Amino acid sequence: MSRLYIGVGSNKGDRQKYIKRALDHLRADENIEIKKTSEIIETEAEGNNDHPMFLNSVIELETFLDPYTLFKKLKNIERLLGRKEGQDKWSPRVIDLDIVLFDDLVIKGRNLKIPHPLMHKRYFVLKPLSEIAPLAKHPILNKTISELLNELEAVNEVDKNSGNHEQCIPDEAQGE
Repeated sequence: MSRLYIGVGSNKGDRQKYIKRALDHLRADENIEIKKTSEIIETEAEGNNDHPMFLNSVIELETFLDPYTLFKKLKNIERLLGRKEGQDKWSPRVIDLDIVLFDDLVIKGRNLKIPHPLMHKRYFVLKPLSEIAPLAKHPILNKTISELLNELEAVNEVDKNSGNHEQCIPDEAQGE
């Protein structure tokens, strides 16, 4: 049985309702068991601060499904809840379900990348993930989620003082 973490986000419509409905779809699948859910946090939309605020959470799952089958199921849940395919990457969405980590797998497919290639730079992923799995390890960076969150928070603190993002990203995170 595989252990994995899914990032859940919504910034359009009744955000809490969409997150709850996504979890209900996952619970209804006999091949998936939800083990833990983080608290929901509210964050600014990535890439465009003019968009509505996001609600974000991370859930821990166990499954016998392979990553590609699970990915298809997540995309199907997004469609069922009203997410439109082909939307602009930064446009508001009723639901966003991303595989963040899947055991210690590294997959670099066309549509599926595990671990999520930007997870180490995203507070809205690391903060809730650190709540439910602080000691989980990033299989490429070989750091725990707590370590990655601490580094990101330190970068953001430096950024507040300097106004410069790029120079503050840890070296091992560059090029991901």
